[in-house]
Amino acid sequence: MRVRLTASELIAFEEDIAARFNDRQIRAPIHLYYGCENQMIEVFEKHVNPEDWVLCSWRSHYQCLLKGVPSEEVRTAILEGKSISLCFPEYRILSSAIVGGVLPIAVGIAMGIKQDGGKNKVICFMGEMTSETGIAHECIKYSTQHNLPILFVVEDNEQSVCTPTRDVWNMTTLTYEHESGRPSNVLYYHYKSKWPHAGSGVRINF
Repeated sequence: MRVRLTASELIAFEEDIAARFNDRQIRAPIHLYYGCENQMIEVFEKHVNPEDWVLCSWRSHYQCLLKGVPSEEVRTAILEGKSISLCFPEYRILSSAIVGGVLPIAVGIAMGIKQDGGKNKVICFMGEMTSETGIAHECIKYSTQHNLPILFVVEDNEQSVCTPTRDVWNMTTLTYEHESGRPSNVLYYHYKSKWPHAGSGVRINF
């Protein structure tokens, strides 16, 4: 689909949200993106069409903006405390604060599309720690074996909350990190964020 936002505009949006959080305007958790703007834009340009469904985790500001949700609408929802569960079904984008929570939902939507003979598809984003969980392996395996219209996108920022993901599993290479052996319906990219897992790095007293 045609992307109307630049990397700089995405970064500016998150900077604004961080400033509002620091100003105590947002009384709920926020999870900010940084460092994956070009990769995210490329995913949307190459793989996402307006009629496709996009499913995300608790970090979904960029996806909502790139899917076409107006920035003011996204900002208003965040100010209302919905940053970790942004859902705009009219734009076909859903998210969940539950680890792995959207994966079976994404598979279910893809199953429905296939059964109905639809031409659209599902793009499901997850972090690299989620990609190492059982629910991720099962959803990816089921979708692969049943040839469902779904693309899983693994975003690797090297962190599972505050713990390095590779240290958690004592692995130097994650399951879907390298293209060799990776299912064709899984896309992986690595990025380095300047933000902590949650918040803006500033302690806020409400």
